[in-house]
Amino acid sequence: MDERFTLTGPRTPLPPPPVKRPWHEGKPVAAMVTLAVIVLGCLGCELFIPKDPAYMDLFRPSEAPGPAFWFGSDPMGRDIFSMIWYGGRVSLLIGFLSAGISTALAALFGTVSGLAPRRLDELLMRLTEIFLSIPSLLLIVLLQAVLGKAGVVSLSVVIGVTGWTGMAKVVRAEVRRLRESEYVLAARCMGAGFFHVLRRHLAPNFFSSIMFMAVMSIRSAIAAESTLSFMGLGLPLEVVSWGSMLSLAEKALLSGAWWIILIPGAFLVVTLLCVTSIGSWLRGEGNDQGSNL
Repeated sequence: MDERFTLTGPRTPLPPPPVKRPWHEGKPVAAMVTLAVIVLGCLGCELFIPKDPAYMDLFRPSEAPGPAFWFGSDPMGRDIFSMIWYGGRVSLLIGFLSAGISTALAALFGTVSGLAPRRLDELLMRLTEIFLSIPSLLLIVLLQAVLGKAGVVSLSVVIGVTGWTGMAKVVRAEVRRLRESEYVLAARCMGAGFFHVLRRHLAPNFFSSIMFMAVMSIRSAIAAESTLSFMGLGLPLEVVSWGSMLSLAEKALLSGAWWIILIPGAFLVVTLLCVTSIGSWLRGEGNDQGSNL
């Protein structure tokens, strides 16, 4: 090209600089902070609560909130403020433990069904649909009656065993989508076992899809424990939890001691709302990642 000539034309506009979004935009910061405060308060309650939650001050039963009892006392004279934090530790333990059990069962069952031949896959899915057709609360009551007296571990196992079916169907759909991938086929051709393929290749890909359901199962487990205790089928009164505190609701309503049901119920509702908000945000994040793929 002759250097005496210069090409001219419309100048291509430069792309606008990327706008940096604040780190908190679109995130449920208030729910995260509130849930963190509740969890940390329950875990470290020995540091700021001098009273024993099991101590019964029989001279001051059902006392209204005041300087001696910040949140009042229950009909047995126990300090509700201490019971809130110590009982929250039990309720959160049941929620996380049962969610871990149900997530593990869903991942295992869904992966087996997704990798199985067509006839076996259909049989496993029919079994899953049968479990889904039975009310979960009825299954929990039936299994707990078989196991006997309710405890923290037994109640967590029962809730976890009955809450995996919906998550398993999602895992099965993701596994069927991923099982023909080159890296999965290569691993199976090289002799990789079932659990190796599940741990190294399948679980990292479908975990984001079930993260929302895993978080929501924590909420469902805490609500189920509270419902069973309210019905008198959950933890015994000597085991302090939010559910066992709500089991005194009938006596509280008859005696006009509103603080016995209102304050534990408020903590329970706030925790469930925080978990729900975080779970909804995780579902939106998972959908965004899926659309980007």
